[in-house]
Amino acid sequence: MILTEIIKGEIKNVSNPDDQNTQPETPPVKLLPSQERALIAAQIAADNRANNIVILDLRELTQFFDFFVIASGTSRRQMHAVSEEIDHEFEGRLGDKRLSISGYRESRWIVLDYGDIIVHLFEPETREFYALEELWGKAKIIPFVPKNGDCDH
Repeated sequence: MILTEIIKGEIKNVSNPDDQNTQPETPPVKLLPSQERALIAAQIAADNRANNIVILDLRELTQFFDFFVIASGTSRRQMHAVSEEIDHEFEGRLGDKRLSISGYRESRWIVLDYGDIIVHLFEPETREFYALEELWGKAKIIPFVPKNGDCDH
């Protein structure tokens, strides 16, 4: 049982040490393997008409993350939709929390960081300039064929 204590006008929750009927903590959600989640992110990008979708397997090159999912969008609105749909699926259905997001406001390069998976959404010119596929050229490319078949990959 949680007791509410008022101290100096502030409400603070404290545990009652005498309470023997405490509920066990909810176990953490078991995440799907990182490769499966990378494929899900790629499919969501494809479903939202992103193009040139590439999944790089970086597990043999770095310990910081497992996969990059790289995709291009044609407009700010589209890139926002892709990032929001990935977030919604990862947090809602998969139980995966995004650690950070960068570039959302500018929308030239949006980076979604899920720890072991990093999603990069680019404007085509920005993607060409930064050339992540070349920078990480030793990474294995994970085959990805969109289920709807509507985008270039």
